[in-house]
Amino acid sequence: MKLLLIKAGKAVKTIQREGFFRGGKRVFASFFALFKLVGNGQILFVTGGVGDSARYRTQHIGEELELKGFKCSITVQDNPLLSSYVDKFEVFVFHRVLFTPSVKKMIEKIKLQKKEIIFETDDLVYDPKYLEFMDYFKVMNSLEKKLYENGVGGEILADPYVKVCTTTTTYLAEKLRERDKKVFVVPNKLSKRDVEVAQAIFKTKKLMPNKLKAVRIGYFSGALSHNKDFATITEALVQIMEKNENVELFLVGPLDIENQLNKFGERIKQFPYVTREKHFANVASVDINIAPLEIGNPFCESKSELKFFEAAIVGVPTVAAATAPFLEAIADGVDGFVANGTQQWVEKLEKLIGDENLRKSIGEKAREKTLNRYTTENANNEEYYEYLRSKIL
Repeated sequence: MKLLLIKAGKAVKTIQREGFFRGGKRVFASFFALFKLVGNGQILFVTGGVGDSARYRTQHIGEELELKGFKCSITVQDNPLLSSYVDKFEVFVFHRVLFTPSVKKMIEKIKLQKKEIIFETDDLVYDPKYLEFMDYFKVMNSLEKKLYENGVGGEILADPYVKVCTTTTTYLAEKLRERDKKVFVVPNKLSKRDVEVAQAIFKTKKLMPNKLKAVRIGYFSGALSHNKDFATITEALVQIMEKNENVELFLVGPLDIENQLNKFGERIKQFPYVTREKHFANVASVDINIAPLEIGNPFCESKSELKFFEAAIVGVPTVAAATAPFLEAIADGVDGFVANGTQQWVEKLEKLIGDENLRKSIGEKAREKTLNRYTTENANNEEYYEYLRSKIL
């Protein structure tokens, strides 16, 4: 009953945030995922949801592993047949999974059969002590907060039987190693379908050059948790828009913009969540992508570089906060920019705003890096693959 109430609270919040049509569609997708049949294989991903986190950390990683010769399947933690799947697989990867009675039963069965359990996370939600740094937690309803009271999957991570973790960044890897775990960094990557869609959009974009005088700066927030992140560059954007009357802001996702920006209302466009295909089209329609984060905040330092490569795949240059993942991903001034503080944000945005050729050059280099490094087809994580092979009979 408790889990049902938690899920209900999350469903209500999803519909409130994304609207009845798109939010309702996501809620129904979660429901129907319960009944997706799972065949035999080698690696089973068990995930707590069907959103973007699950997409990157189960679907895309599953595709990467399939391309390397593994047989993978995905299911959700609420699948009523969950425990029966233990007999069909050798390795079980738990991603953002709550420690429900059915999950507990499944894990006990895995242990009895002496099979491999891998804990997977793409942020710090597994540890309640970090919730004070999670801005969105403060505005969650009481039912949603129940999801985090023990950390998402914290009980699984704490189990001595679980010796291996996978995650997205070196920052998170170090946090997990503090728990005496062996950790593989498995970066987020674009799927084959993502690349196909983006390639088509990119080709069309090249054939139809932008004849508008406006320079569009795009921010694709993805979640309500980014209000505070966006606020870190409000002053920089105010200075930019005051100085450059041709600059427009293109904002996608739930976001409360600061009052200081209200005076530029006619030059600010806000849009709701869209489909995956439309997302890449939206990104391609802007001239500069921005990825602000609160530097020094553990939750923000944990965020991967996906906002860089989702823009790069359609040739759009990025200015990102100088967190560790972006510093590792971006060669500053070569295939993107990293910024720390208002002065740097203004300086680096100005460079791109005033030079169309620079925007194209950096966008092309970023795209080349993405195709080489951030796709499932070009993935190269041999140490992880070898470990998985050692656990498969």
